[in-house]
Amino acid sequence: MAGARLGFGRLVRADLRQNRGGFVGVAVAVFVASALVTGLGVLVESGVRGGLAPVRYTAAPVVVGASQQVEVPEDLPIPLHERAPLPEDAAAQVAAVPGVDHVVADVTVPLADADGRLVEAHPWSAVALAGSALREGAEPAGADEVVVTAGGAEGPGARILLAHGGAPAEYRVVGVVDAVGTERAPQVYLSSARIAELDPRGGAAQTLGVFPVQGADAAEVAAAIRGAVPGLAVQTGAGRGDIEFLDSGAARSTLVTIGSAFVGTCVLVALFIVSGTLSLSVQSRRRDFALLRAVGASPKQVHALVSREVMSIAVVAGVLGIVPGYLLSGVLQRAFVSGGVIPGDFALAVGPSPAVGALLLVLGAAWAAARIAARRPAGLDPIEALRESSSGPTRIGRGRFVSGGILAVAGLAVSAVPLFARGVAAAGASAAAALMLIVALALLGPWLVALVMRAAAPLLSRLSAAGFLASANGIASSRRLAGAILPIALGVGLGLVQIGAPSIVAHESAAQADAGVTAALRVSAPAGLSSGAVAGLGEIPGVTAVGSIALSGAIIGYKEFDGTPKNAEPVLQGVDPRAVERTMDLQVRSGALTGLGGAETVAVSTDAAQTWGVGLGDAIEGWFGDGTPLHATVVAVYERGLGFGDLTMDAEAVRARTTSGLDAFALVAVDAGQADQVQAAATARGLHVVPGAGQKAAGADAQSQQGWVNLVALIVILGYIAIAVVNTLVMATGERSREFALLQLIGSSRRQVRAMMRTEAVMVAVISTAFGIIVAIPPLIGMSIGISGRLVPELPLLAVLGLVGTMGALALATLWVATLGAMRTRPIEEIGSRQ
Repeated sequence: MAGARLGFGRLVRADLRQNRGGFVGVAVAVFVASALVTGLGVLVESGVRGGLAPVRYTAAPVVVGASQQVEVPEDLPIPLHERAPLPEDAAAQVAAVPGVDHVVADVTVPLADADGRLVEAHPWSAVALAGSALREGAEPAGADEVVVTAGGAEGPGARILLAHGGAPAEYRVVGVVDAVGTERAPQVYLSSARIAELDPRGGAAQTLGVFPVQGADAAEVAAAIRGAVPGLAVQTGAGRGDIEFLDSGAARSTLVTIGSAFVGTCVLVALFIVSGTLSLSVQSRRRDFALLRAVGASPKQVHALVSREVMSIAVVAGVLGIVPGYLLSGVLQRAFVSGGVIPGDFALAVGPSPAVGALLLVLGAAWAAARIAARRPAGLDPIEALRESSSGPTRIGRGRFVSGGILAVAGLAVSAVPLFARGVAAAGASAAAALMLIVALALLGPWLVALVMRAAAPLLSRLSAAGFLASANGIASSRRLAGAILPIALGVGLGLVQIGAPSIVAHESAAQADAGVTAALRVSAPAGLSSGAVAGLGEIPGVTAVGSIALSGAIIGYKEFDGTPKNAEPVLQGVDPRAVERTMDLQVRSGALTGLGGAETVAVSTDAAQTWGVGLGDAIEGWFGDGTPLHATVVAVYERGLGFGDLTMDAEAVRARTTSGLDAFALVAVDAGQADQVQAAATARGLHVVPGAGQKAAGADAQSQQGWVNLVALIVILGYIAIAVVNTLVMATGERSREFALLQLIGSSRRQVRAMMRTEAVMVAVISTAFGIIVAIPPLIGMSIGISGRLVPELPLLAVLGLVGTMGALALATLWVATLGAMRTRPIEEIGSRQ
């Protein structure tokens, strides 16, 4: 009787039924990867299509503003840190466009109330943009009159204090208007003349609300404005929020950057984990593959069989991971909002693209992992395959060994870059070195584990019978042991680098900021300091110098050593050249800060000078934070860039390019013994005064946000790795049930078998932790040398101990539970149940 033809489909289905345990592990790894990549994909799509809905501009069908991004060569547009100014004649040009009925200009002036809370002031005419009605009272006319929004305690006739730039003034409430939506800060309306007095730019329009003629379509009017007045940002619908809120564009860019970086890392980690999980599955079936090769199956057929099995599982698991991925995106959004990375009212865009992209990426990683896992069983000749089916492979392939060795040497070499180049470039090199060493560990893992086990075998054998069995198993099954060790080592190594890098930068930044301030006092106000308030500080008895500090950002274009154009976004600090030497010590290495003046001169940090390839007398080019072109000559190079920013200019030049036109704070030098009196006098003026030492580093908020991003990334990736560790250890232990049964049948007690596995669990925890630490040490030392010049990196001890302890405890607990599960069946039944 002729048998039915055994096609690939039947063989795949038979393998899936027979080896459910191994394929469940692969399915779990793919499922989690799909969920992660989908969730991160939603963040990327939100950076393209999401945004902030308008609040105050809901009544204006079209909103016009200056472009809030800079187009740079060979890169994505870069969002601006400050609000870009509109051209002087923009309002007139827009009003002249056919279809436009009238235009309403808006200006935002930051104020602070008596409790120090931020209040936004606008000209009375801008109330039309929100469509608010005057509930009671009248519109403001005098310089001391104000209209407030409903919901507050003040009504017509009340007196309130509002401070601008640290100078308080009393206003009389003359009216109340309806509140609109959920406002970030209280809104008040002043007369146009008063706004012009307070605004450093004389009340020049920042945004324009356009009202089309009756019956005109808003989208058509917007298109007409774009054509008639090119270069402006013109929005309708939900896009109006991008112009109303300055942080919308930055949030978009942040989500695209974070999501893209996370996706790349997750796909790489997924490739490692799926490949490792699949390798364990393939090893557990090496006898099956050996028989296939012995009866004539070609290497191509073995590859095809493994690929079809994996893809059959991966498609189902990948699809099932999509819905949890969309739920995960909301969790990630809340995490980034908590850290101040994106605004809380930024709306995610949810569409099908992340799901499609996640499936393609995850299935591609699964297919690549299948090809990698099938290489050895497909490449062996039938006789060798049958021999390995009983004893297992004895060594890793030559190509794998050579590749791992090259990557290890390259990783160590790149870790040494800080010995020759310091600063952010050196830190970046150290991060690349960490990736190289992690990949090298994955390639050389089985060989390294065998090496360690041979070295430890004599000691373990003398300790106990369990130690002898554990060491013998480790030597004989180094590949299986490596499969259990490598995910934990990956988590420890990656976690240490993720924890250590921001800690090293933050510690050095704080040290530089603390050591670089020589002034006795630091004076600030809730919404910033005006030039009048700064001048008033100089009139206080006992004050010897007042240095105003303006903070912003810049975009600098430069070329790498190979000529590739790059862009940097350094912190831009403005100082008073006349007072800087008496209030600050930036450790100037060449030139002098007293040479600063206007927007044509600049001082740069040593890190930036090295990265950008500039020195004294050289020119740097880029853009100020508001998009104004920057062309300046370097007149000084200083050391403390992490504490005070990579760029320093005249405060007047920087202040003119900020949204508020105010200084961030002022440093005050005083005569000996006069600090308390000066502090009391400044406090009496309503200013906030603290000691000069201990101030936050320039860009500390950005560093804090980046640290939060790193923490979220670490939690997400370590969560995936933890699942993979459990997955891998359960699979590796589960396939040893027959081994445990045989040990018991030849005389070992259940207690002795459990003791052997406890010893193995300790070995796994210790070796994986050691591997992870060894992988992380060179990059962290390199980063520490490059950032601070110190050999020993500054690491958060509790976080490091928590990471190492958690991963080690996870290994111990999982192996213990998996061992108990593998020993549930009676030994004689287990031996008889498998061929």
